[in-house]
Amino acid sequence: MKVLVLNSGSSSQKSCLYEIGVTLPDDPPDCVWEGKVEWEGDRTEYSIKNNRGGAVRDLAAVASREEAIERLLQTLWRGKLQTISLPSEIDVVGHRVVHGGPHHFEPAFVNAEVKSAIENVSVFAPLHNRAELQGMEIVAKMLGPVPQVAVFDTGFHRTMPLAAATYPGPYEWFEQGIRRYGFHGINHQYCAQRAVQLLRAHPDSSRIVSCHLGNGCSLAAIRDGRSVDTTMGFTPLEGLMMGTRSGSVDPGILTYLLRQKQLSAKQLDDLLNRKSGLLGISGISSDMREILAASRNGSEPEKQSRARLALEMYVHRLQSGIGAMSAVLGGLDVLIFTAGVGENSPEVRAAVCDKLAFLGIRLDETKNAQMLDEDRDIAAPDATVRVLVIRAQEDWMIARECWHLTRMRSTVSS
Repeated sequence: MKVLVLNSGSSSQKSCLYEIGVTLPDDPPDCVWEGKVEWEGDRTEYSIKNNRGGAVRDLAAVASREEAIERLLQTLWRGKLQTISLPSEIDVVGHRVVHGGPHHFEPAFVNAEVKSAIENVSVFAPLHNRAELQGMEIVAKMLGPVPQVAVFDTGFHRTMPLAAATYPGPYEWFEQGIRRYGFHGINHQYCAQRAVQLLRAHPDSSRIVSCHLGNGCSLAAIRDGRSVDTTMGFTPLEGLMMGTRSGSVDPGILTYLLRQKQLSAKQLDDLLNRKSGLLGISGISSDMREILAASRNGSEPEKQSRARLALEMYVHRLQSGIGAMSAVLGGLDVLIFTAGVGENSPEVRAAVCDKLAFLGIRLDETKNAQMLDEDRDIAAPDATVRVLVIRAQEDWMIARECWHLTRMRSTVSS
């Protein structure tokens, strides 16, 4: 079965093609083709490769987002990176959908009702949901009646108890769909399953805190394979300090800015989502690598001071969040680091774990320092909590869901 995955973002589009046999492999396979397109204004950068060693990086000017995505997908069956002969060889297409709203949690075949539901909650995640809907339209245009599947990032957190999912405002909020949905659910779910596999543990006897640390950051408390709490909420803005997002702040600050500084809703949204977090505090960058470099560079004392503050705030909020999630779970068996920062920054992992020895967390310094492209346990041998570094595999998780749904449909129809 050939499964194409589209992971649409506000300023990027990632795609992977998987070939899956009659059974799912134990370990995530490599894509047979993968591509990424990023754009800013009228400049578009393509990065494409296949499993035969072919690779292309290119800059181009395109008229629209639609044209950029079409050009990316056409490399599947045209040009030197051609991987299939015809578009019709693709059996199913899976989409990461950031927000499913109050009614859509389980992966579902895309139809008019599903698309309408995604559009109806696009106000909660406008940059993402509308990009994902556009991706579905482009696939229908280019591939015809191929089955498409929506996999919802909010879906994994549907198991949160009401005490965790409900905001302490008027109860009418909850009735209107204003509740804590949580995000990064596709990867949190994958990491929890992968941890059980790596540790050969029973899936119904684990207490896991998963740390998804990229430009967006969130924690998930996972008991027996089910999400019971998470740091993101109604939108991906709540919770931890992130690359450009503030995370949780006193709501009184927002009403103060609206009243006293006369900020518009749009200005406030831009301030919290694009000008805060690591970037806002450091004044340097939203990229943790640049923050770490600046915090070590003593040649510019003011920049170094602000970079150190940004790093210390980031670590402080992570430690606080991990402690809170562990309390919700009633203890901790496994701590997971995943996504760009979580996978690639030994310094951040060490700083975060430094004050968590009371939970049974202790790192093996040598293992933590190793830069390996593989899932691994970096805890000290005698630590009571295992600490895992697990590569984010959202695309593979989506492909798996497509495989399951397609096989189920085939079984029913036969």
